[in-house]
Amino acid sequence: MTKQLFPLALGGLGIGTTEFAIMGLLPDVSSSLDVSIPVAGHLISAYAFGVVVGAPILVALSAKFPPKNILIIFMLMFTVFNALSIIAPDYNTLLVSRFLSGLPHGAFFGVATIVASRLAKKGKEAQAIASIFTGLTLAILLMVPLVTFIGHHLNWRYAFGVVSLLGLLTILFLYIWLPSMKPLRSVSFKEELEFFKTIKAWHILTIVAIGFAGLFAWFSYIAPLLINIAGFDIEVVSYLMIVAGAGMVVGNIIGGYLADKRDPVIVSIFLLFLMVISLLLVFFFSESKIVSVILTFVCSALALSFGSPINMIMLKSAKHSEMLAAAFIQAGFNVANSLGALLGGIPLLYGLSFNYPALVGAGMALFGAVLCLIFYRKYER
Repeated sequence: MTKQLFPLALGGLGIGTTEFAIMGLLPDVSSSLDVSIPVAGHLISAYAFGVVVGAPILVALSAKFPPKNILIIFMLMFTVFNALSIIAPDYNTLLVSRFLSGLPHGAFFGVATIVASRLAKKGKEAQAIASIFTGLTLAILLMVPLVTFIGHHLNWRYAFGVVSLLGLLTILFLYIWLPSMKPLRSVSFKEELEFFKTIKAWHILTIVAIGFAGLFAWFSYIAPLLINIAGFDIEVVSYLMIVAGAGMVVGNIIGGYLADKRDPVIVSIFLLFLMVISLLLVFFFSESKIVSVILTFVCSALALSFGSPINMIMLKSAKHSEMLAAAFIQAGFNVANSLGALLGGIPLLYGLSFNYPALVGAGMALFGAVLCLIFYRKYER
């Protein structure tokens, strides 16, 4: 990773930390603000809703400005809104601050994706994009366990203090190391929207929303799966999440490499079919602790390896609409997050065991792979 790309990865680290740390802090937040854990869980949904709303709107408002300035403004918004969470006096204020914190998420990654691809050497674009998501994976591996520990033992508000500090550091390094570039938009916003009037655009986004949701159907219920099916003690689960984070780091690197060497559509088909197999193995063999640890790493790696290829598919398809397309991809990932958790939880409502969400996830990943095959036959071959 070059120093020019480092600020983009650092921004990904901060964004990943604030997105995922709240999941481990829900008991602390609910106790502090005197709400139930299910109600506190709406803080996760509020952030995801902010991502979906903010991505297209902020890109539309800012694309005519130099990307360096845009990214600094997005990260300033991110820092201020996360700082509001530190001082939020009640649940409703925190809910609003979480929604506001999500607004710059997709827009930042959308602009950063295009900037990274243009700063990369020819033939290394996917690996440059993967470097941005290295920050996101390192957040899951290192920062989320750290701020969760801080939140448990000191105060959950300190976790958002750490996130705000990461935002300030990102602003500093963006200013120092990111080179000045011309505005990224080459056409009007109306012309940019033309791509999203095509079936091809929504075909790609559907692959993301359904195929990637297979991961979240499994990952949303990984803690009770490991405790109730594999038989791990609750204290061990936090260490197993580090295994998942390590898998994501490795998968992100592999996905970027493969997407530069092979057709990203073929890579995506291959990875989604591997995800189907791995999630089926989770369903059938999670009672073994050793197998559960291995599959936690493998499933996490396969999930994040999908990020760079699907981004490259979108960027190659969306000529003159790349930045808006990259932002929509981030919105698609958050739709997948919500959809996977929703559908993965349905078997549990009927009293089935905690390995059934993985079976739902395998079905969704299979659907995503079939959609990829159709895309290849229709547009690539």
